[in-house]
Amino acid sequence: MTLGFAPSSASLSTSTSAASANRLLEPAEWASAGIPLLRNPREVVSGLHARHLPKPATAIVAVLDPDERLLASASFTRRQAQADGWMFRNALLAQLRRVIPHDLRRRTPVRTAVLLYCREGDARWTEEDGAWMWGLRDACTLHGLRCGAYITLTQDGWQVLGEGRGGRRPHAGSPPEPFALSEAPPPLPRTGGAASEVLRRAAAR
Repeated sequence: MTLGFAPSSASLSTSTSAASANRLLEPAEWASAGIPLLRNPREVVSGLHARHLPKPATAIVAVLDPDERLLASASFTRRQAQADGWMFRNALLAQLRRVIPHDLRRRTPVRTAVLLYCREGDARWTEEDGAWMWGLRDACTLHGLRCGAYITLTQDGWQVLGEGRGGRRPHAGSPPEPFALSEAPPPLPRTGGAASEVLRRAAAR
């Protein structure tokens, strides 16, 4: 895997001011933020890839329980606009609110949100990645979740940015792998009401 920084066409001074204006995180800031490490990143990546079959410009936000089991996930396509952390934060927050209740009443977050972004290019950090990092961190704060890993998926493979861990499969053009390779089970259907309570009690017997 190729690691490093992919500079934009702008000068470094312009890039620095843009970082502040566009709300993005540099790799060093992300690495020092105390992001929890995934125990089995390849299994998480394989599970999300098999469920959502992402193409370039597709983002997948997923919520994991303390045992790294998948609780909920959602995918959406990034609009063609300037990479801005505030816009990404709003998009991620909308998806989180759609698929799982918030944990704002908890003193300490127990569930973790991770973000897998499929894009063109190589595995090196870009300003677009920095905007997604900023957006993920802020969306997690507003939804009462721990901010988890940010993962890119390219033609080269997958890469957990800030950790240096990655692999060649799956990649942006690979077919989905069987769910058996992922310990994260398919998300449970959203149910509610008296009927689901009866089914829950029957299953517990």
